Amino acid sequence: MSKQRMGLGLALLAGSCLAGQPAADCPAEADDSRRLACYDRAYGRSPSLVLPPLEAEPRQGQGQGPHAAASAMQAAWELGPADKRRDFVIRTYHPNFLLPLHYTSRINRRPHSPAFADGGGNDNYRQAEAKLQISLRAKVVEDLLLPGADLWFAYTQRSLWQIWDRRDSAPFRSTDYQPEAIYVVPVPEQLGALPFGWQLRMLQLGAAHQSNGQSDPLSRSWNRVYLGLGLEKGDLGLTWRLNQRLRVQKTDDNRDLVDYIGRSELALAWAPGASTLGLTWRSSLNSASRGSLQVDWTYPVFASQPGGLRWYAQLFTGYGETLLDYNHRQTSLGLGLSLFQF
Repeated sequence: MSKQRMGLGLALLAGSCLAGQPAADCPAEADDSRRLACYDRAYGRSPSLVLPPLEAEPRQGQGQGPHAAASAMQAAWELGPADKRRDFVIRTYHPNFLLPLHYTSRINRRPHSPAFADGGGNDNYRQAEAKLQISLRAKVVEDLLLPGADLWFAYTQRSLWQIWDRRDSAPFRSTDYQPEAIYVVPVPEQLGALPFGWQLRMLQLGAAHQSNGQSDPLSRSWNRVYLGLGLEKGDLGLTWRLNQRLRVQKTDDNRDLVDYIGRSELALAWAPGASTLGLTWRSSLNSASRGSLQVDWTYPVFASQPGGLRWYAQLFTGYGETLLDYNHRQTSLGLGLSLFQF
């Protein structure tokens, strides 16, 4: 050992003895700030300010009180003060998916409506096609009219793509476009308590336009306003909407649309773990034979990334899978991937 190192060791040892607390005791201090202060005292430096040890951050689902952890619906619609994000932040709305394997029991090769008994069509359409949906939303005004109430704008586009029809260069058979405005009013927790553990989270007032962007005889469109509400109980979420169509005229090419696709929409979402399950029932409120039932299921492709790519399966039966098929009954099954969720 060199003389310099020996001298340094003796100096440190002397400083430790003079300080009154051996430096050897310092490593036993678990907290970083206390350990640093111990060394300061041991070697004669002015002691640093000792702060209380930082508490570990609460885990997801553990808040500062009995209701501090936001539910899935609260977080999705920013219903509480702690859930608020900036305006014009793009978020997903309805599921976003690509189903390259989508098979229907009855392909609609000859669409028709009250205004046009035969809308033409394509006899080459195949029962196997692809289904694609993109749906986004953004909050545009915060705290509008009522405390915590926000105005959202959403856009959804859904397409059926004859990807396996090489004879006709894989055309898009149908595409629906839907811009939408949604006014969301949060319900205070003390007012929203319901029997059997359910909690009323929000009320909604919305207006939407939906169109397939085609000209006659294949044009399909409607404008509507709706009232809705959202409830939760543990891993279950329930939303209900009642639609009112606007400006129905005798010259409309699909004036009987709501008699088929329904005026009421009830959606149940269940997320017990890594998988998610959705059930959507649309009813015309006039006939039990009309409307539709849809089941959506997802599961992570990679178990270590539940928020990433997910397998997606969808089962649909009834009327109105698209606007072009609003009066065409079919059952379809689609398999593919969810595109993104944020």
